[in-house]
Amino acid sequence: MSDNLKHIHLKWWHWLLIVIGFIIIAGGIVWISLPRPVEVEYPVVEVEKVKTDNVNIYGEYVGRVNAHQFVEVRARVEGYLEKMLFDEGTYVEKGQTLFIIDPLLYKANVESARARLNKAKAQALKAERDLNRIKPLYEENAASQLDLDNAVAAYETSHADVVIGEADLTQAEMVLGYTSVKSPISGYISERNVDIGTLVGPGGKSLLATVVKTDTVRIDFSMTALDYLRSKERNVNIGRKDSTRNWDSYVTVTLADGREYPNKGIVDFAEPQVDPQTGTFSVRAEMPNNNRELLPGQFTRVKMLLDVRENAVVAPSRALEIEKGGAFIWVVRSDSVVERRYVEIGPEIENNTVIERGLVEGENIVVEGFHKLNPGMKVAPVTITKAEIESKE
Repeated sequence: MSDNLKHIHLKWWHWLLIVIGFIIIAGGIVWISLPRPVEVEYPVVEVEKVKTDNVNIYGEYVGRVNAHQFVEVRARVEGYLEKMLFDEGTYVEKGQTLFIIDPLLYKANVESARARLNKAKAQALKAERDLNRIKPLYEENAASQLDLDNAVAAYETSHADVVIGEADLTQAEMVLGYTSVKSPISGYISERNVDIGTLVGPGGKSLLATVVKTDTVRIDFSMTALDYLRSKERNVNIGRKDSTRNWDSYVTVTLADGREYPNKGIVDFAEPQVDPQTGTFSVRAEMPNNNRELLPGQFTRVKMLLDVRENAVVAPSRALEIEKGGAFIWVVRSDSVVERRYVEIGPEIENNTVIERGLVEGENIVVEGFHKLNPGMKVAPVTITKAEIESKE
């Protein structure tokens, strides 16, 4: 009897364990079959921090290279051209003799003027002696008043003739000097315009050659009145130095092969009025040209520094979207939520745009992926490196 009860008791625990195991298995199956919570995937966007920088603003124009000095060498006296004392196309110094005009006639004029001067001096010396003899005689009543007056007149006339003779001699010597035609400046001389033996001067050809000073050249170009107004708005006076700025307007030019000329020119003049026919005003810059790479007369592309915007807020131009209401940028807040920020844009320089109002330094803006955004949407921002930014640009 006791063995049967024990057998029944063990059998009861056996069934209990089976039931518990079944419940555990069933619970596991139910737990496994429950739906899992779906993870929210936010749109991935590339962001870049807003930065500030000193932005150079340039204008581009068509300009012309002109010689700093371009002087015509002309014959100032008439005569036959005897000699040419230079090699065409070479460098000549200021005061160097270039041409010789037949000087014989002018030498004769000098000798004649000198002879007249010597004659006048001799007569002046005689008149002075006569006056010195008459004065004591007049004081002793041995000579009349008329004799004294005639002696004084002769003395003054003779001295006036000396002054005239000296002036005539000076003029004759100066004209004789014109027979040696000298270079008025240092520079490169052109080919001669006349041949040896040609009659030159007032009655003949007067232009003998030209001398061009090209170690410094002028860059002449025209700007629009709109450029002028924009500069005035920024308190920039083109063509004038301003001690309140730490920069001055300068220009660079392009050579015929497309290379940028290494030297810079300083803007030193701007026309004070606008040409009513073209709506532009002339601007001039001076530029070193020691290697003579710039030739007077050639046209060139001029790039001029108009303004420097210091500590300007700058954003990549590709981050901007333009619509009728204006320009806007997607800004990512600290909670990764995006907002559409309307901004006032300034000039565009290369791949960046100056933001006048609407952004501050350090804010994150979306540069890639903004086509899938809506205001208030949460995103997964990814910051791109400087190398990636440069590769995209």
